[in-house]
Amino acid sequence: MADQDVKRITAPFDDATARSLRAGDRVLISGTLLAARDAAHKRMVECLERGEALPVDMRGAVVYYVGPSPARPGQVIGAAGPTTSGRMDAYTPQLLQQGLKGMIGKGYRSAEVAEALRRYEAPYLAAIGGAGALIARSIKKYTVLAYADLGPEALAALEVEDFPAIVVMDVEGGNYYEMGQQPFDRL
Repeated sequence: MADQDVKRITAPFDDATARSLRAGDRVLISGTLLAARDAAHKRMVECLERGEALPVDMRGAVVYYVGPSPARPGQVIGAAGPTTSGRMDAYTPQLLQQGLKGMIGKGYRSAEVAEALRRYEAPYLAAIGGAGALIARSIKKYTVLAYADLGPEALAALEVEDFPAIVVMDVEGGNYYEMGQQPFDRL
């Protein structure tokens, strides 16, 4: 990404960062992301339904939907490409209520999630599917925080530097997937 075309941002997101992102923005994220897939999301929502505290504070958190492959010797992590975000749609509104401020994955989100993103002012970003080995280069540290029994689907902290992503859905309701299709609507 050419520097003039990219926004450099830090995770966790504060309100100003979340509000500043627009559909189509290319970003490089540094800081801490949470790694979690559907099994970890299910457990977190079950915690909430039982009235228990989550194992991590979601306020400002950005979750990357990833189940990394095992690390090779000398590496922090194996391939770390995004997983399909729609599998987390059933859990996303409840986590947004807890302060979740952003998500990174791939693919479309439901209308319910799109509305929750606007309501709680949290953007949805996409990472490049099929580029797990490339994305892994931006991950400097991987630490399991909870649900270790889930293996690669455990809830973990990722320390990242210049993690590449594109804003797909912004807090204003902008949707890059829809915007990208508009020039072809008349074909």
